[in-house]
Amino acid sequence: MNDRFLKACRREPVDCTPVWFMRQAGRYMAEYRRLRAKHAILEMCKTPALAAEVTLQPIERFPLDAAIIFADILLPLEPMGISLEFAEGEGPVIHNPVRDRAAVDRLNVVDGDELDYVAEAIRQTRRALNGRAPLIGFAGAPFTLASYAIEGGGSRNYLHTKQMMYADPTAWHKLMDKFARVITGYLRRQIHAGAQAIQLFDSWVGCLSAGDYAEYVMPHVQLIFDGLKREGVPLIHFGTGTTAILRQMREAGGDVIGIDWRVPLDEAWATVGHDRAVQGNLDPVALFAPLHEIERRVEDILRRAAGRPGHIFNLGHGILPSTPVDHVAATIEMVHKLSTK
Repeated sequence: MNDRFLKACRREPVDCTPVWFMRQAGRYMAEYRRLRAKHAILEMCKTPALAAEVTLQPIERFPLDAAIIFADILLPLEPMGISLEFAEGEGPVIHNPVRDRAAVDRLNVVDGDELDYVAEAIRQTRRALNGRAPLIGFAGAPFTLASYAIEGGGSRNYLHTKQMMYADPTAWHKLMDKFARVITGYLRRQIHAGAQAIQLFDSWVGCLSAGDYAEYVMPHVQLIFDGLKREGVPLIHFGTGTTAILRQMREAGGDVIGIDWRVPLDEAWATVGHDRAVQGNLDPVALFAPLHEIERRVEDILRRAAGRPGHIFNLGHGILPSTPVDHVAATIEMVHKLSTK
């Protein structure tokens, strides 16, 4: 079995730096586009055989060191009572935004039965992987899910989200607690189905100050990580735009802290602490650069990691849809070759 990713999560020595990419199964691959032309995104997520097929596509194509189950961070919203639609060209749209205490009270705290299709996709994918690479499960973090639910979709300034946070902290904390409990159960089911590591995506949390994160977010993230510790799998804590809150993210929990491209890896690791593993941190747009420039940037990240056990090479966020496939392949080869012990 290829276990260098799991070893790196545990800060154990590896023969070379493991690499995987967020959104490594996606629109930049022709195989995915062919499948996506026949099926809506929610249909793919809710059909275990399709989700498993998509998860495996990059593993069949590239020598990646981990697979991540194909799903969407917003899947828990529907069973909680939030009307979700993926509108063509618009992304996710929430038809009943959660903007007051009454709307928070109406949300269901589900136990995960309604999301068992994700667990079944994990079971099918583990069988098909047969040890070629470990499988990562994931969920969206409470702040990011709450922001989608409150804003009704994407946002630039999180106006409605912060209004609820500041104007009605009781309703805010009740909402966050509901999400935290649903996410904990959802991730536990993924682990029991065979996920060998878990990543918590807090993609939007970089809009917060360190003080607001500590007051309004951290206790709910701690609830999730504390609830999963006994499951015995590595826990990855990821966010973007998080340079100002890396210390607080470490305190919130996670064996591995995701680092985006806005901060040098060595500085971020020193802030997080070398008793944690780190994941990152190539700019996704760098994959569009000439190969010699990609190599220069890969070398810089590896130099900053300094061969210390506990570095997982990744992008600072997901692969972009028009990324050249040959550049993805070349980057994986560079990481393995330049970091071989």
